[in-house]
Amino acid sequence: MKISIVIPAFNEEQFLGETLAHIKAATAAVTHIGWESELIVCDNNSSDRTAETARSAGATVVFEPVNHISRARNSGAAAATGDWLVFVDADSHPSAELFAEMVKEIQSGNCLAGGATICWDQKHIIFELMMPILNLGFRWRRLIHGPFIFVESAVFRKLGGFSLETFSGEDWELGQRLQTLARETGKRFVILHRHPVVTSLRRLQDYSALTPFAVLYRIIFIPRRIKVSRETARRWYEGRK
Repeated sequence: MKISIVIPAFNEEQFLGETLAHIKAATAAVTHIGWESELIVCDNNSSDRTAETARSAGATVVFEPVNHISRARNSGAAAATGDWLVFVDADSHPSAELFAEMVKEIQSGNCLAGGATICWDQKHIIFELMMPILNLGFRWRRLIHGPFIFVESAVFRKLGGFSLETFSGEDWELGQRLQTLARETGKRFVILHRHPVVTSLRRLQDYSALTPFAVLYRIIFIPRRIKVSRETARRWYEGRK
């Protein structure tokens, strides 16, 4: 068995090195049972040293010239040779325990894909209070999101990967198609929750304290509405620092 870890990265020099270090430590859960792993970073036309940072950490670097998160994820996946794909955001830190939980699901033979709940890397009273409720919503609706997604490679390719029509929410959109396939095939589609993936709070720093409530509203009432506007996804397309 081989696991391919794919990281889309646009101007992520500041965060990528630490992320790659955490991922290397997490892959101990894979290597100790004799599985192989590979680490792929898709440089999505960065203007900083993202590619150099990835190469210095031993990752294979793939270049995607079109600045589009779905294209970056798909280009990284296209270069992967593993039986399973694991997508991790460039500012997120999965643990060895989370990888071990994922391995158990894969070994069951009855799982086609899954995600994980999240926790923040910084303290913020509003977001900390709301996060348990949001994570319950993610588990209830079975919503996967960018910081941690795992999917069988053959399933990912059968579905055509991430939608090129989606500029934001591409993770939720793929998750909807995976849920449908899971129902049709009788396979499991899971949201792991015992060991949340740590992800950067910078995603929400420019938002108001009401943002978690808005996200919760979407989870409960309109989980299938996917944002497709480049404007709504400006944090990805304006250039991160």
